Order: sequence, then structure tokens, then C-alpha cells
Amino acid sequence: MTLEDLAPSPLYQRKQGRRSYRALKENLAAHVFLLPWFAGLLIFTVGPMIASLYYSFTRYDLLSPPQWIGLGNYVRMFTQDDRYLTALRVTFIYVFVSVPLKLTFALFLAVLLSKGLRAVGLYRAIYYVPSLLGGSVAIAILWKRIFGIDGIVNQALGLFGVTGLQSWISVPNTAMSTLVLLAIWQFGSPMLIFVAGLKQIPRELYDSAQVDGAGPVSRFLQITLPLLTPLIFFNLVLQMIGSFQVFTSALIVTNGGPADATLFYTLYLYQQGFGNYQMGYASAMAWVLMVIIMVFTAMTFLTSRFWVFYQDGRS
Repeated sequence: MTLEDLAPSPLYQRKQGRRSYRALKENLAAHVFLLPWFAGLLIFTVGPMIASLYYSFTRYDLLSPPQWIGLGNYVRMFTQDDRYLTALRVTFIYVFVSVPLKLTFALFLAVLLSKGLRAVGLYRAIYYVPSLLGGSVAIAILWKRIFGIDGIVNQALGLFGVTGLQSWISVPNTAMSTLVLLAIWQFGSPMLIFVAGLKQIPRELYDSAQVDGAGPVSRFLQITLPLLTPLIFFNLVLQMIGSFQVFTSALIVTNGGPADATLFYTLYLYQQGFGNYQMGYASAMAWVLMVIIMVFTAMTFLTSRFWVFYQDGRS
């Protein structure tokens, strides 16, 4: 047998050439359709990120050319700006309080809705509405009215003889609580994810545990909760990232007050960038926030192997 016998036949070569040509046309068509997305990514995401990274090392007031100051903005953040440290502390408190409470409430309602209630689809739709509307300006204004001095909350307490109440959003000790309640009220999205996860748990596990004498609490702690840990992990990451970036509620309901009790990180960033025209400083704050979110997300992923369990035995 010679090398000529091992060489592909002309017919095979022609077929391969036609296949390569069709694949090239298909890839070209795909890239043409993806071109608007890539253009938008470069123009509206990558470009602004690179620009903000450059501005974070400059003194830039939007009106005059930026002046390079190196790490000056970052040094100012942690050594000279007390309000920045306050915003950082307030945001951490909000995240560590609102996220666990929201997920706990969402899981509680998901378990109730999985009990075979009548018109359960209607309940799911009603409970999901707050997640659609909760981040809007209209809901923030409504929330401000509800907890105002003449709001529904004070009027309801007045029916029980409680008088002389102040506005809940004007007292530092209660202003944060109103925003946490607003965050918990937007439980619909994680609740639906939990409902979908509860449907995937085999019924045989509950029947076997019941035969062995396990009560409702034991079945929840030993079956439901472990098998839902992948979804708890998923919801935790999403809600944590969203909570670090909360803005509308703090701006409309309290505007950071009273006494900076609700001065969230993004609100202070907005005040510096568009209120005080310190865009370089605001850009530095934005990059620090990105690093903070990345660190907490990475920590969540690293620790997930100790508490997230899958039905196939992986952790």
C-alpha cells in the first residue's frame, strides 16, 4: 500500500470542502446577528468601565479635563471621608439583615404554597407582584407615605391607643427598618424559585420519613432544607448582589437620612458623582464596590461546599 492509496479521494475532498464552506457561512451569519450585541457590550459596558477605571485615578468634575492624582481618591476614601465609612457600615448592616430575612420569608411562603392550597396559581401571581413593582419610584413614594407621620402604620397603631408617634422614616432607629421591610416585601422572585425546587423533591422521601416516625419539623430540617440548599445558594448570591446595589428606596424614601442612618453606598456614590460633581471620586467608589461584591460572592462560592448538598451526592 502506497501513500497515494491512503490519501483522501477527490470526492471526499469535495464533500469536506462543501461542509467547510457551509460551516463558514453559518458562523458568518451567527456573527452578523451577534454584532449588535457585541457593539452594545463594547459601547455601553466595556467602554464605560474602562473610562471609569481611568477616572478613578483622577480629579474630575465633569466640567474641566481630568487631572491625574494616582491613588488619591482611594486614600481619601478610607482615611479622610467619614461619610464613606458610614455608608459602608450602613450598607453592610442592610445586606446582612435584609437578605436572610427575605430568603427566610420567601422559603416560608413557598412551603405553604406547596401544600396543595386551592387557587395556588393565583396566590403565586399575587405574591410575585411586589417583586415586579418593589424597585419602582411609585412604590418608594407609597412606602414613604405609609410610614409617614400620618401614614397607615401610625393610624393603625392609633386605633389601639398608641399616640404621639413620629414619622418612622425620620427617626434613625426605625428608618433602616422601613427599608428592610421594603426589601422583605419583594420576596416574590426567590419564593417562586423555592416553589419550583420543592416540586422536584421526591415524595417518596417524605413518605419514608413519615413511616419512620419523623414529624413535620424533622422532615423539613432533614429532607426539605438540605435538598433546597442549591437554590438557597443561588438566591443568596443574587439577593446579596442586589442588596449591595440598592438605590431607589434609599433615595426616595429617606434620601440617606436621618443623620445618615440610611446612607447606602450607591446613594453616597450618586451624591458625590452627580451632586458634588466629583466624578473621579465616584468612579473610585464604584470600583471598590465591585471588588467588595466580588469578594463576598467568592466567599459564598468557597464556603458553599460545606453547606450546599445535591441529590447526586456532590457538595
